[in-house]
Amino acid sequence: MLNEDKANDPMFERIGYKDQVLDIINSLELPSETDKHILKSRFLYEVLNYDARRNNTKKYYNSFRFIVTLGSILLPAIMSIGQMDPTKLPKHFDRFSYWASWSISLTVTACNGFLQLFSLDKNYFEYAITTEQLKTEGWQFFQLSGKYEDYPDHSSAYRNFCKSIENIKRKQVEKEFSGKGEVKKKKEFNFKKELEKHVPERYAIENSNKANEGSKNAKQVDTKVAELDTLMKDKMGKLDTLMGILEKKEIKGDAEETIGNVREMLKESIKENVAEVATEVVSETIDKVDK
Repeated sequence: MLNEDKANDPMFERIGYKDQVLDIINSLELPSETDKHILKSRFLYEVLNYDARRNNTKKYYNSFRFIVTLGSILLPAIMSIGQMDPTKLPKHFDRFSYWASWSISLTVTACNGFLQLFSLDKNYFEYAITTEQLKTEGWQFFQLSGKYEDYPDHSSAYRNFCKSIENIKRKQVEKEFSGKGEVKKKKEFNFKKELEKHVPERYAIENSNKANEGSKNAKQVDTKVAELDTLMKDKMGKLDTLMGILEKKEIKGDAEETIGNVREMLKESIKENVAEVATEVVSETIDKVDK
C-alpha cells in the first residue's frame, strides 16, 4: 500500500497506470499467486496494449487531421489572392500560386486518403473506448463497486471479473475483424427439445396420448358431419320431389300458397333436426378431448 508521504509526493501524480495497478494487484487477497499473475498478464497487459495502440493511432490521426484542416484553409486563401490585380502582386506570383495550390491539394487528398485507408479515425475511437472500458472494469473490481458491490471480497468476484474482461476483448476483436472471419449460423430454437428438458417424461407421455386421442376424435367429428350432410341432402331431395308432384296438379290460389308455406316449414324443420344432431355429436367429442 502507498503510505501518506508517497501519496503527498508531487511525483505521485506522474505515476503511470501500470505502477498504480501493480501495487493494488499485489495487495489483493486472492486464493493463489497464479490469480495475481493472470491479472497482470491478461488484464494489465491488455490495458497497456490498447493504451499504446490508442496513443500510436492518435499521433497519426491528429497529424493527418491537422494537415487536412490547415490545407483546407490555405487553399481557398491562395486561390482568392490570385484573383487580385496582377500589377499589385509580387513577380511570378502566378507560378507560385499554381504550384502551391497543386501541392496543398495533393497533400490534403493524400492525408485524407490515408485516414480512410487505414481507418485511423475508427481505430482511434475504438481503442480509446476499449481502454476506458477495461480501466473502468478494473477499478470497479478493485473497489468492489458497480457490478461487484454484492461480492464480499475480491476472491469471490475474481471469476466474473475475468469473464467481463474476456467479453470486452472479444467484442473489440470482432470490431477489428468484422466480416473477415466465418460467421456461424445461429441454431434454430427447437421448442419440443427445450420442453422435454424441463417437463418430466410422464407429462410428455400424457400430452402425447391426449394429442393422439384428440386427433382420433377430430376424425370422428368429420365423419359424423359428413354423414349428417348426406342425410340432409337426401331429405331435401325427397321434399323437392314431393313438392314437384303437388305442383303438377295445378293447384291455384290459397292452396298453392299453403303448399309453399308447408315446403318452407319442412325445410326449416329438417335443418333444425340436423343441426341439433350435429351439435350433440360435436359436444360429445369435445368433452372427450377435454377429458
